[in-house]
Amino acid sequence: MEAVTSIIKKERYYLDTSVWNGVKEPVFMFDTKMFFEMISRNRIICVYSEIVERELEGAPKVVRERFSSISGKYKEKVIITDDILRLADAYINEGVVGKTSLEDCIHIAAATVHKADVLVSWNFKHIVNIHRVRGYNSINAKFAYPILEIRSPGEVLDYVL
Repeated sequence: MEAVTSIIKKERYYLDTSVWNGVKEPVFMFDTKMFFEMISRNRIICVYSEIVERELEGAPKVVRERFSSISGKYKEKVIITDDILRLADAYINEGVVGKTSLEDCIHIAAATVHKADVLVSWNFKHIVNIHRVRGYNSINAKFAYPILEIRSPGEVLDYVL
């Protein structure tokens, strides 16, 4: 009898900058460490954009080192396109968040357009917030994009490491 090999697609999690910064925040350190352990054990693919790279340029050394320590085989960089910028503007124009949250909106739009399975963030004010999530996803539906799961690192931990 021939062995059957199942192919399981690794989930792609878009990480906004707050997740990387979680390595230095005492309240988030444990869950952030466990989350990055999932990446290093090849459980998920870490998706990020040039916005994350730019925001991390001024971050503390420990944060930049965490980013650079993740092997390229576990990371996927996505490009910010005009479609992403239009979708981010729509979130603001529809009143989901204010104009000062444009970078947050770009993260959400990038995860949406590039079809990430989940956007992960520690930003509970503008991103991981049930009212905001509903707003983002109503705009996504209006423009025929898929619904985006938005969670904190603690909500997506794989406790079977």
